[in-house]
Amino acid sequence: MTPVAAFRALHHGRGPGDPLILPGPWDAASARVYEEAGFPALATPSAGVAASLGYADGETPGDEMFAAVARIVRAVSVPVSADVEGGYGLSPKELVARLLETGAVGCNLEDSADGALKDPARHADWLAEIRAEAGDQLFVNARVDTYIEGVNDLDATIARARAYVAAGADCVYPYGAPAEHLPKIAAAVPAPVNQVALADGPTPRRLGELGASRVTFGPLLQRRAMKSVREAAEHLRAG
Repeated sequence: MTPVAAFRALHHGRGPGDPLILPGPWDAASARVYEEAGFPALATPSAGVAASLGYADGETPGDEMFAAVARIVRAVSVPVSADVEGGYGLSPKELVARLLETGAVGCNLEDSADGALKDPARHADWLAEIRAEAGDQLFVNARVDTYIEGVNDLDATIARARAYVAAGADCVYPYGAPAEHLPKIAAAVPAPVNQVALADGPTPRRLGELGASRVTFGPLLQRRAMKSVREAAEHLRAG
């Protein structure tokens, strides 16, 4: 079985309360820690990688993001999916080529830009082009940004998610969907659903019980690590 096939298989046949947990490494060292802890796959967070490179979220140049992903992939033996935001203005052909060069088996792709949602039909067409270029070589996780862009509309979220699956997405990611919406999304969308675990939100297990097949963490793990670094620095200054 190829790495991408193995990664795809991890998303299916999961019972309630048993979602695929994908820690988000921000560099090679953190990736090795998560692999050594026994996680079967990893998913990079764009915000965490950006912070590790000295950028604000959303401001990492594409070349630097792809280079960081490649370093993470080289550091571990488990499959790695990469958050590549909105694709950095690359054509579907260029984007797929750059992703495959890193060794990543999958990607997150957002449906918003500059604080606004993209037209869902046009975005679905773009995802279809990505799928046509990638074939079965990439697992495509289509992020649905309705909630984080202030559109608390279950029907609109489901419509976007279903359109993206029809275009070839392997998984949908309604980032920040309220807990009460998650079961309805999972029931209405014919693909695995990714959800983010937030510091003040449901646990990964609970997200699985609500319908998530996969749980990721955004920048949460990188920020927790930096909190530990900050506390250590303050301890050093205190002597």
